[in-house]
Amino acid sequence: MSDKDILAETEEKEAVSKNFIEQIIDKDLAEGTYDHIQTRFPPEPNGYLHIGHAKSILLNYGLAQKYNGKFNLRFDDTNPTKEKTEYVEAIKEDIAWLGADWEDRLYFASDYFEQMYEYAVFLIKKGKAFVCDLTADEIREYRGTLTEPGKESPYRNRPVEESVLLFEEMKNGVYKDGEKVLRAKIDMASPNINMRDPVIYRVAHMTHHNTGDKWCIYPMYDFAHPIEDAIEHITHSICTLEFEDHRPLYDWVVKECEFKMPPKQIEFAKLYLTNVVTGKRYIKKLVEDGIVDGWDDPRLVTISALRRRGYTPESLKKFVELCGVSKANSSVDYAMLEYCIREDLKLKRPRVMAILDPIKLIIDNYPEDQIEYLTADNNLENPELGTRQLPFGRELYIEREDFMEEPVKKYFRLFPGNEVRLMNAYFVKCTGCVKDENGNVIEVHATYDPETKSGSGFTGRKVKGTIHWVAAKTAIQTEVRLYENIVDEEKGKLSEDGSLNLNPNSLRILKNCYMEPSLKDAKAFDSFQFVRNGFFCVDCKDSKEGEPVFNRIVSLKSSFKINK
Repeated sequence: MSDKDILAETEEKEAVSKNFIEQIIDKDLAEGTYDHIQTRFPPEPNGYLHIGHAKSILLNYGLAQKYNGKFNLRFDDTNPTKEKTEYVEAIKEDIAWLGADWEDRLYFASDYFEQMYEYAVFLIKKGKAFVCDLTADEIREYRGTLTEPGKESPYRNRPVEESVLLFEEMKNGVYKDGEKVLRAKIDMASPNINMRDPVIYRVAHMTHHNTGDKWCIYPMYDFAHPIEDAIEHITHSICTLEFEDHRPLYDWVVKECEFKMPPKQIEFAKLYLTNVVTGKRYIKKLVEDGIVDGWDDPRLVTISALRRRGYTPESLKKFVELCGVSKANSSVDYAMLEYCIREDLKLKRPRVMAILDPIKLIIDNYPEDQIEYLTADNNLENPELGTRQLPFGRELYIEREDFMEEPVKKYFRLFPGNEVRLMNAYFVKCTGCVKDENGNVIEVHATYDPETKSGSGFTGRKVKGTIHWVAAKTAIQTEVRLYENIVDEEKGKLSEDGSLNLNPNSLRILKNCYMEPSLKDAKAFDSFQFVRNGFFCVDCKDSKEGEPVFNRIVSLKSSFKINK
């Protein structure tokens, strides 16, 4: 095969592997529709971003990167009733954490209110918009149905000069909320209800987080958004499928406002995760009712919650890549998100020993006051992470489940008469246990064989079980939080009355956990693999210096399988 043939085959494979949005962009560039690529992420500052927004952010930013273009961050703050500066700052932090760099292109829809007003006047003067006195209920009644055309407003043909004057009076605060609106003049018989003379401005006497009380009229999203895109020279306005029916109105606005090189709206399927809460209304209620610890509660899938729990930007990028970009709605199993964080952390993070449900193990024949230091690999799969020194002594903490007085079949851990390996240390043989007055085991006793030290090359005999431990004298006591899905997965997300089916066991707090002393100085967001227990991260909210609190990011086992 010639080099030319190889090149042609490579280009063909690349074309096939591109998603449908990239194929549209390639065509637009080839045909000269656009001479640059510019995308944007346009969040509404009425809540925190969630995992679905991460897909949109990374898609828009990734396209700008791929085509050597620019990426804008623009807040669609056209609805002052729900918007807060708190949300603006949280959204900026989330997007920056994901690695999407808007450079100096941070905008607000409110930056363009003056221009939007002028475009609205321009449309009135073109005979393409009019001031309407119908109430919201009357407008709804006149709109028609999916099978029947609507009726024209009696104010539709009011003189242009009158509409211009009335619109100015709306701006100047002459009218009350709902008393008048500005509507586009399109087609009341259109099969697309969005095109039946939609409202494009309404009166709203409200304080805006960015413009204060300067305005008492606000543009509707469907009017504002295409104008914002056009002013910023956005080429491809990537949005989710629910806006597909709004695209004709988007195109109408940029056409009638006579923008040169108007932007193109493209829709893709939203990211749906099984049995998680993403709706801002539901999350807000959980926060306000005190069921969760704020918008960043690690049981949620807001971006700030995932960050606090210990997810990494790389894991979310991997997840978004695996989900792909399509035109068809589908749901993704939450297990896939967990798979991505395991894959990201397993070679990066040290594997340490932590006891979450402790019981004391006493090695009766070990010197009482001796502490020796044993060498342990930080990560057996990644030698580059090096080794550390582990203190070892006569009294240790082990997991309660690693001892059974009367073992079940195929139980290879500690029970009277059985020998196991203490990880990175010695063989120990269980000699018995001590119980309290209620019959609960409070101590396990054993003897050790000094010839069996890890790394000594001992080959005299083998044991079937290996358990982890921490030395009682040097261990640090910490709090660990075990998180499960906040939704009761057996019942499904929603009950018959529309409320959430909540899992009563979504958070378990363990106060008396013991860990290696090396973890005492762990900082917020530091993460580790706790041997046999999962991946854990230092909580950024409730940890204090020298007193880390650990959140479980994810357990070690997964039912999720990916085709490679």
